[in-house]
Amino acid sequence: MITAMSSLSDKIQQLDLKRIPRHVAIIMDGNGRWAKQHGHERSFGHENGVSTVRQVTEIASEVGVGYLTLYTFSTENWDRPQDEVDALMNLIVVSIEQQTPDLIKNNVRLTTIGDMDRMPAFAANRLRKCMQDTSHCTGLVLCLALSYSSRWEIVEACRRIASEVAAGTLRPEEINDEVLSSHLATGDMPDPDLLIRTGGDLRVSNYLLWQIAYSELYFTPKYWPDFTKEDFVAAIADFQARERRYGKTSEQVKTQ
Repeated sequence: MITAMSSLSDKIQQLDLKRIPRHVAIIMDGNGRWAKQHGHERSFGHENGVSTVRQVTEIASEVGVGYLTLYTFSTENWDRPQDEVDALMNLIVVSIEQQTPDLIKNNVRLTTIGDMDRMPAFAANRLRKCMQDTSHCTGLVLCLALSYSSRWEIVEACRRIASEVAAGTLRPEEINDEVLSSHLATGDMPDPDLLIRTGGDLRVSNYLLWQIAYSELYFTPKYWPDFTKEDFVAAIADFQARERRYGKTSEQVKTQ
C-alpha cells in the first residue's frame, strides 16, 4: 500500500499543475461487462462502480480539476430492463446520500444535468436534498448527467431560444454560439477540456455533443470498476502531452 500511494504521489508530482483541465467529463462504461466477467449480475458492476466514482472524485479534487461531469444515466437507459432501471435509481440515490457528508467535508458541490422530470419522484427529491446540502461548497463541482442525452439538451435549448424570439426578447440575428451555449444544461460551466471513456468503446454516445467540440478524447479499455486514481492521473498526463490548436497551426499556438 505504501508503494502504491508513493507511486500515485510521484505521478501527481509529474503533472503540470498549471495545465490541469478545468473540466473533465467521463463516460463511465463497462459496469455490466465487468460484472459478467466476474460471474455476477449487472447490478454487481454498478455497485462496484460507485467506489470508482468516489475515488475519481477525490483525485480530481486533489489535483485541482474544477468540474467533473459523470455520465450516470442516459435517456436511452430508460429502455433497459425495468428491474435494472429500478436498481440503478435506488443505487444512485443511496450512494449519493451516503457520500454527501464526505462531499461537504471535501468542499465538493453536487449538481445535475438532464431531464429530472422523468426521474422517479423519490429519487429526484432526495437528490435535490443532497444538492441543497452541498450548495455552500466552493471546491470541485461534481455534476451527474442523469436522464440526460445531448440531443435532448440541444432540442430543449432550441425550444427556449424559440420562445424568447417569439416573445420578442431575442432577435434571430442575435443567436450565436454563446447564446446557444448559455441555454444548454451546462450553461454555467465551461466546456470540457478532456473527455474520458472507459470500457473500450470508441464513441461519445450522445454525450455533451456541443460542448466537446474541442475536447481532448481519451479512451481506455479498462472497465469502470477497474479504473483507478492512477488511471485518472495518467489521463491527465496524456492530456498535457497534447497540443491544443483549436484550428490554428502549431506555430501560431507557440507564439501565443
